[in-house]
Amino acid sequence: MPPISARIGGILTALALLATIPHEYGAGQGFAIVAAMLLVGALALFSLTAPPSRLAFVAVGLALVAWAAATRPDWVDATLTALTRGAFIIALFTALSALRSAAIGSQAILDCGRFLARQPPGRRYLALTVGGHLFGLILLYGSISLLGSLAAESTAQEADGDLRRHRLRRMLVAIQRGFASTICWSPMALSMAVTIPVVQGASWPQAVGFCLVSSALMIGIGWLLDTLFRPHLSAPPPPRAVETDSWLLRLRPLLVLLAIVVGSTLALHLATGVAVTGAVMTVVPLIAMAWILILPPLPGGRAATLGARIGQFATRDMAGYRGEVILLFMAGFIGSLGSTLLVPVMQAHGPDLSAIPPLLILAALVWIIPLTGQIGMNPILAVSLLVPLLPAPAALGIHPTAMVVAITGGWAISGNTSPFTASVLLVGKLGGVDARQAGTRWNGLYALATGAALTLWVLTAAALL
Repeated sequence: MPPISARIGGILTALALLATIPHEYGAGQGFAIVAAMLLVGALALFSLTAPPSRLAFVAVGLALVAWAAATRPDWVDATLTALTRGAFIIALFTALSALRSAAIGSQAILDCGRFLARQPPGRRYLALTVGGHLFGLILLYGSISLLGSLAAESTAQEADGDLRRHRLRRMLVAIQRGFASTICWSPMALSMAVTIPVVQGASWPQAVGFCLVSSALMIGIGWLLDTLFRPHLSAPPPPRAVETDSWLLRLRPLLVLLAIVVGSTLALHLATGVAVTGAVMTVVPLIAMAWILILPPLPGGRAATLGARIGQFATRDMAGYRGEVILLFMAGFIGSLGSTLLVPVMQAHGPDLSAIPPLLILAALVWIIPLTGQIGMNPILAVSLLVPLLPAPAALGIHPTAMVVAITGGWAISGNTSPFTASVLLVGKLGGVDARQAGTRWNGLYALATGAALTLWVLTAAALL
């Protein structure tokens, strides 16, 4: 069990989600402030057992507050805005974690993952990258943990060490790239939750069609590179049993869950006008609770089972995510407050960014985000900090959707290559290599190819819009 401080922090994090939801429906700024204060308390408790790498983000945040207090008369309002920004990100993360907690232990979901991992070499990559994409929509980077563990379980039976190493690498890379491609478009991805508010005039319904093309490009390029650059083995692989199970039968639980989540989210968004992220925060925890209720109950009945699982989610699962909560909250906080402090400095002393050709800015966004990821800048921090420094899309004469496509595309590349992201760290751990190798060596050529393709697509989208 996590320490008592982390368990209390987990409860406060779950309560912050409940406070954020009314704010998404226009109930007033007071709810957002309550959520922010709950998370400040949670971060204070989480920090008692956090590693120095996470405490460094807290230290930077406190330094920014001191800078704001010394230089800005409106520093309290700016700090509260940054706190509510961080709270919003954690509320979305908590909602999605609830569904991940309910789904990841499901036998039907595990069977679906094993079915994908059992596919023969000719179609294994495509099966796992599409599976990683579908699982990633529901489980976030928990999809890498689940499918990656099943891939390691599958390859552990190989007697040939060379074959086992190559097969595991290709399977993990397929899963990772499939997950990262969700970053381009998913309404449940943190990339959309962060990007849409900072790009003036942008909306998910307007951007999703163009962003889906980005996702398809990333999946297609990954499959093409895997086909072209297959490893040369010292001996032919042993024959494998033919997979006879039906794809529709095995994938049905996942597809049904996706249809319920996406359909309910869009229905609520259209019926109430609430932002897509607000609809996700509302719908996803309810689906997680419904899932728990339809599973065989523990002794004491379904209500007692639901209560026990909710308590376990707050005190064990969210407490276990305390490192991620600190990182995500502080990335949003630092980006928001940092951009507030830097905008007047840039206006007074920085270069005139409006003089830069707009298409060059769009192309640069595809590359800057993954490049900053190589030096430890989380994409949430990079986008929250850098995008507000740019002129608004209207001032540049470009459509906001084109900027969203550029940002989310760059964010997806960072998710494949940055050794500081959870996805790359997980892949490295499962593959038995360091994160730098899992990121840049395993995905370096892929990053260059997708970066070039996404740059061309962004410029094309800008011309079409």
